[in-house]
Formats: sequence, C-alpha cells, structure tokens
Amino acid sequence: MTSHTALSPPANSRNDGLAAEITKALGHPVPAEWQQALHAAPRHLFLPQVLWLRDGNGGYAPCDRGSDPERWWAAAYSDAPLVVQFTEEEDGYQVPSSSASAPSTMIRMLEQAELGDGMRVLEIGAGTGFHAALLSARLGSERVVSVEIDSELTAQARTNLAAAGHAPTVRCADGAQGWAAGGPYDRIISTCAVRAVPPAWLEQTRPGGRLVIPWNTAWVGYGTLTLTRHPDGSASGPFAPFGSYMVMRGQRSGIELGRDVLRAGQVPQVSHTTISPWAVAGNDLDALFAIGLAVPDVWHSWDTETDAAHTRLWLADDDATSWATVDYDGHQTDTFRVSQHGPRRLWDAVEAAHRSWEAAGRPSVARYGLTVMPDGTATASLNFP
Repeated sequence: MTSHTALSPPANSRNDGLAAEITKALGHPVPAEWQQALHAAPRHLFLPQVLWLRDGNGGYAPCDRGSDPERWWAAAYSDAPLVVQFTEEEDGYQVPSSSASAPSTMIRMLEQAELGDGMRVLEIGAGTGFHAALLSARLGSERVVSVEIDSELTAQARTNLAAAGHAPTVRCADGAQGWAAGGPYDRIISTCAVRAVPPAWLEQTRPGGRLVIPWNTAWVGYGTLTLTRHPDGSASGPFAPFGSYMVMRGQRSGIELGRDVLRAGQVPQVSHTTISPWAVAGNDLDALFAIGLAVPDVWHSWDTETDAAHTRLWLADDDATSWATVDYDGHQTDTFRVSQHGPRRLWDAVEAAHRSWEAAGRPSVARYGLTVMPDGTATASLNFP
C-alpha cells in the first residue's frame, strides 16, 4: 500500500493551495505574516487519523487517512471546518464537540486582533493546536498561552505543537476563567463561541487591549465580536459578519441537548400570524442575528415529520418553561397558525423583534455592537458606536 506521505504533494504546494482558497474567501491576499505562519504550521500535523466529514445528508461520515488517504489529504488542506471529536450524550446521541475551524475564519479573526510584535496573547480553546501554532509562528511561542478544558485535547494539542516545532504554554483548565498567571494580555482570542463574555477575560486584558470572540445566541451561532478594553474595566466593540463556532462548554444550554418541553395538561394559546416562519428562522443571517440579540435564551428547530402540519417551526426557551409552534399547512403562505404556552409568549417576542429589525431598515450584523461591563453584563446597540 502506498503511504499517505507519498500521495501528498510537497508541503509548500499544499500550503500555497490552501492560501489561494483563503484568499478567495477573504477577498484579498493573505497577509505576508500569516502566509509565513501557515507554512510554519502545516495543517495536517494538527489533524487526527480519522476526520469526520459532512455526508450530504445532514450528518457526518468518518474519513480515515489509512484507508482513504487522497480524500483525507484533500480535506486537510481545504478551507473547511473539520470535526475531530464527538461526545456522547446521556441518550446515546453523538454530537460534535471539537472541530478544526476553517483556516480563512482563523485568518479573519487574527486580522481582527491586529497583532503586533512583542504582544502577549491568551487563546481560549486549544483544540488541535493549529491556531496556537499560527500565533506562535507570528509572535514566538513564549508569548502565547492557550487554555483547553478537555484533557485529551490538551495532551494532543501539545503533541501536535511539538511535532510542528512550537512550544506555547498549553494548560488544561476552564477557559471561562482565562489564565491569570500568564496575564495581563495584549490580546485574548477565543476559538469557541460565547453567549456572555466572561468577566475574567476583561480582567486579564490590558487597557487598550483587544478581545476577539465568536458570538452565539440560542437562536443562531454567527458573528464575531471585537472588543477594546477600557481603563475602567469595561469593553466595547462591533460585531463582524463572519464566524460560526461551537459554544463554550459551560454556556451550552441543556435544552439544546434534548430536554423535552412538552408536558401533560398543557393547553396552548392559539392565534395566527402573517409573518412567515422562514422570515425569522430561514437563511437570512442578518435577521437571525438581530432576533438572537433581541430575544435571548430562545432556540428554534424545524419539524417536517409531524402529523399536525406540513412543516412546523418549534420555539422554546432554555428554562423549558415556554414554547411555541408556527405551522405551515403546505398551501397557504400568507397566514400561519401559532400555538404558544408558558409565561413567555415566545412567538410574540420573535415577531416583535423581526418587525423592529425591518423598521430599522433590515440592518446587517456589522451595524451592531456590544458594551460589556466589568461584571459581564452587556448591552447591545444598533449603529455602533
């Protein structure tokens, strides 16, 4: 059998091809310092023997480097996220729990960070170690600290980094607490999304420093927040329209992991709406983002297998105390049946958020910003600053 090394093109060629893909995604050439970093951190050194690739049916299928080397190498040097770890939930359901992010998204985040020589950086979420390797190649390993909550990933990241010739500090700890021993930092960059900025991150960032953080709401995981730390301990900054990352483990809601919201004896309130469920939960990321900010802790999912309707949009809150459904009967597209139960009228709130977004001129993600106080409380604003 031919080895995977023999089948792979030279390292420079692989990285040049990846840089070309990243350039296309960015809309501009990869900055020289990050081109150099990509060559100093070959992506294949940070990937496991088995990758989990999209199967075209909404799931994942394994791709083993030993049995399918050509496909494995093509995936390794593609500008695409790659699932590297699954976690089994209590009901036996397997969910992705760690992934190697798309390189173009990483480069975008690194551009947002505006790194300079001599800066110290804290990375939240070591993962495979690839992002820490890029930081180390740019700044020097001695200026990079990475925190990873998963002990197996921590060990593997250290091994991968050593194989690539980098030696940043990698600690196994809860990323929400940062790593005070290595601070204060000029930059904090998170490779997992958050729904609330941990106060420890603000405490450990120098005044004038930056934090680059993928954003997530229960409604949609999208957007990247860049904060500037102020002398009073607060921070503020705009959102950018890119990035979709897994949520930090401590901020994942139980409802998303399969908690049932229906209870015996519930009698929902029935009404009708003229707003299509696809308008609030379709493919318009600007609308999804705005609703997620305006209606916190509310998730949605689609159901096409119910006997009650042709297509049903489910809404529920993280406390599993309120829920709503919006039904499409397969024919009528100007009126939809709504059922709501619980102390929160979830559809009413989502409908109001969508109407406000439309009244504001359907603003894009880039028109929003966030101000975070030292205790972590945050206020979103339109037309930031």
